[in-house]
Amino acid sequence: MAVYVLIPGGWKGGWVFDPVTERLRDAGHEALPVTLAGLGEADSDSASNLDTHIEQVVDLLRSDDLTEVQLCGHSYGGLVIAGVADRVPERIARLVHIDAYVPEDGDSCWSLTSDAFKALFVAGAAADGRTVAVPPGFDPRGRPHPVASFLQAVRLTGNHRRVPRRTLVHLTGWAETPFNAQYERLRADPDWEVITIDCGHNVMAERPDDLVAALLR
Repeated sequence: MAVYVLIPGGWKGGWVFDPVTERLRDAGHEALPVTLAGLGEADSDSASNLDTHIEQVVDLLRSDDLTEVQLCGHSYGGLVIAGVADRVPERIARLVHIDAYVPEDGDSCWSLTSDAFKALFVAGAAADGRTVAVPPGFDPRGRPHPVASFLQAVRLTGNHRRVPRRTLVHLTGWAETPFNAQYERLRADPDWEVITIDCGHNVMAERPDDLVAALLR
């Protein structure tokens, strides 16, 4: 049995992994989707930042004494799992970046994303300056995302490189992807396993069977 800890991207809660969680549990594994601080249904903590989210996941791994974890992050969640891996690499067997940012020390979601997403963040933060509004047409369960977590740089000492396996799941079916250059770089890196799935960014809903197959490899 493997333990999968699943970290969502912007505006989403752990609910986004429901189709994946169900399939992993049916296959006999433990699956723990996480709703990050400030993004719960009744959670209005707009002061949460990237450090808050990293600490939240570190606390989960320690409090539940989880080891040999398959730590998976979607989109923004890639920064979170990198930060967690730098803090507690001894608890993690594999990092899986699901169409997610793969940062180096000092990177942020803001510094790594495209101009189109930067414009979306700025427009979405105009109302209160503390959160980025849920984009139009988004899942109705989405919540405004704390703006500080998109802007704060991750601090990595290099400990995250002690995780023995690193996987990138790259999604090829959306024209607006900010991840193409990252994909080209990592698919040539022998330290990375790179898997492609032809679908949009929300692979959890669009192609859950293919994603689960990638996670179980």
